[in-house]
Amino acid sequence: MTAYIPMKEFAERRHKLMERMAPDSIAILPAAPERVRNRDVLHPFRQDSDFQYLTGFGEPDAVLALIPGREHGESVLFCKERNPEKELWDGFLVGPEGAIERFGLDDAFPISDIDDILPGLIEGRSRVYYPLGKDHNFDTQVMDWVKLIRSKVRTGAQPPGEFVALEHHLHDLRLFKSANEIRAMARAGEISAEAHCRAMRRARQGGSEYQLEAELIHTFMNHGARSTAYPSIVGAGANACILHYIENSAPLKDGDLVLIDAGCELECYASDITRTFPVNGRFSEDQKAVYEVVLAAQYAAIEAVRPGNHWNHPHEAALRVLCQGLIDLGLLQGTVEQALEEEAYKPFYMHRTGHWLGLDVHDVGDYKVGEAWRVLEPGMVLTVEPGLYIAPDNAEVDPRWRGIGIRIEDDVVVTRDGCRVLTEGVPKTVAEIEALMAG
Repeated sequence: MTAYIPMKEFAERRHKLMERMAPDSIAILPAAPERVRNRDVLHPFRQDSDFQYLTGFGEPDAVLALIPGREHGESVLFCKERNPEKELWDGFLVGPEGAIERFGLDDAFPISDIDDILPGLIEGRSRVYYPLGKDHNFDTQVMDWVKLIRSKVRTGAQPPGEFVALEHHLHDLRLFKSANEIRAMARAGEISAEAHCRAMRRARQGGSEYQLEAELIHTFMNHGARSTAYPSIVGAGANACILHYIENSAPLKDGDLVLIDAGCELECYASDITRTFPVNGRFSEDQKAVYEVVLAAQYAAIEAVRPGNHWNHPHEAALRVLCQGLIDLGLLQGTVEQALEEEAYKPFYMHRTGHWLGLDVHDVGDYKVGEAWRVLEPGMVLTVEPGLYIAPDNAEVDPRWRGIGIRIEDDVVVTRDGCRVLTEGVPKTVAEIEALMAG
């Protein structure tokens, strides 16, 4: 059960998906499997995002079938049966009856009976929607069900004639967040903002990158967010120039910057924040100069997040500011137009300015429709995260710039008249950061 998304919303999502399905079709979606960490120890279970979106059901070994027009119920779940002996060791199971009562499914059966029941639900349906190619074992299982139906053709059985990837329709629904989803993501953003503030205060004591990571995890869990949305990046000094640095083991040195890219996951919804700040609480003049360029680029990109603009507008706005800043700092020569046309900024800024955000940190949803960038609409949530990374071994630049890595990232929801930043609780101007660390 979830605190933010009511069961009726999961039912509405299933209904919306079935409205997009072809007549006489069936959709089949498996839950995430449990994964072995080492020997007989499992990784903490995290539900498949598509399955979570449609059910809110948090157990492995389950399969959802959506069957528009089925007389005895359109939403059917196969799940583990109640087992008091097993539950003594591994915890409570919902069971088929509980799935109907607690999660609003129309019908439910034991997962052990799926091979006997599901082929009969597929039979007579012209089209099967399922996540093609995502899981080899499930592909094999689906084909075995279809083979069973085909083996009975002479007795009148009708196998499906078409298989379609489920993701196209489902992921387009997921791209637009409801008010409840935005509420959950805003709370995740608040928790993560507090964690970043705590890490900034802790940095003044020196220590190591992993000690700042510990402050993040402490704050996440202290507020009920039991996991990170992705492995936390805590990069001090030149490590900030490594985009996906997760070793987090280096010492914090006086005079260095620290880049933290971290966010909690709350009820499977992700937050994603990046801040860069000085270990000793004071930016040097060179650090400040680069930082101000990145901050101006982020402000410009956020300003471009509004209905009617397309996906690439924030990136284009950030690029213009970054290129002008690089020229002003003497890191690039020529004009902004030349820098953009020749992509001269690439040694310093090699990624895009954002991505969709939701149940996945790099959430689903098309960035283009055909050949055109997707137009931004209310309810879409994205990150805005420009940066500059001046490699420590870049012999083309003045030594004073080398090893400076800066990224600033916030989570932004498109509204009817512009946008709203969900992660404002952590400071990002030079004055704000220095004041927080001094306090």
